[in-house]
Amino acid sequence: MLKKISTIPFNGTPEQEQQLKAVIEANKDDKSMLMHVMQEAQGIYGYLPYEVQVMIAEGMDIPLEKIYGVSTFYAQFALSPKGKYNISVCLGTACYVKGAQSILDKVEEELGIGAGECTQDTTFSIEDCRCIGACGLAPVLTVNDDVYGRLVPDDIPGIIAKYK
Repeated sequence: MLKKISTIPFNGTPEQEQQLKAVIEANKDDKSMLMHVMQEAQGIYGYLPYEVQVMIAEGMDIPLEKIYGVSTFYAQFALSPKGKYNISVCLGTACYVKGAQSILDKVEEELGIGAGECTQDTTFSIEDCRCIGACGLAPVLTVNDDVYGRLVPDDIPGIIAKYK
């Protein structure tokens, strides 16, 4: 899946920037620490927006293209923030054969965003995932820690309404 870059304006705080600069400063002379710095940055901001990638690139003297390449290659990195309610739709085999794609399509339709995106008000985000281990309940989605199973597309508006 291609990662989508966030359309939500970056709103990092001076405190977050100070934290990131301290991490960069401690690791700037060892390029092999790039992944560590990126993980720390994501821990500070919750994702890796363009502005943070630029700070890392400049601070570690590594081309921005390399930072972007690493952030898009590894699934652990997110280019968009997570919403207050993160909806994860399982597309593992059991869920997929029982109609998970239609569940994902309905969630996207209801929220007006795609997988890997966050609503402008940062209330909801959507991601697709592979097997969450609830195959007997297929198709399954989670909203944060809440699990919903044996879903049909018509269930989605009611589930989303619980969190509005």
